[in-house]
Amino acid sequence: MKFITLFLTMFILWLLLTFDLTVPNLIVGAIAALITTFVFIRSFVNDWKKFYNPLRYFWILVYLIVFIWECIKANFDVAYRVLSPKMPIKPGIVKVKSSLKTDIAKTFLANSITMTPGTITVDVIDDDFYVHWIYVSSQDQAVYTNKIIGRFENLLKRIFE
Repeated sequence: MKFITLFLTMFILWLLLTFDLTVPNLIVGAIAALITTFVFIRSFVNDWKKFYNPLRYFWILVYLIVFIWECIKANFDVAYRVLSPKMPIKPGIVKVKSSLKTDIAKTFLANSITMTPGTITVDVIDDDFYVHWIYVSSQDQAVYTNKIIGRFENLLKRIFE
């Protein structure tokens, strides 16, 4: 069933990308999906039943809305810091502890932090994320952990765990 799930996912993705339902395109898409499935079957989710849970797709949409909103806010914050004559920055690297367990969830969290202006994930060691932050506003780990990953971590738990 894992094989069929991955094959159908790749084939549907092919159809969405090409948006062409001609017979040659369907054949090429099936062959491409088959090759992709053989190559990536070991990397696909182990619990394929989770893949069909519609609630996860709802949380993906919520996550995308939250992520876009946080990026917009961070863009304005960084623009203010760059354009301000006083240049109010206080850069530093902070250690943020995450409670995410799966590697894919940690990867999404690290990428979400990096894609949000003003923060860059420097390293991930076990559950610790080392983040370069443009304005370290607190020395309290609980405060800056909430500011950096609090908005993403709970949603990623609902999606991936």
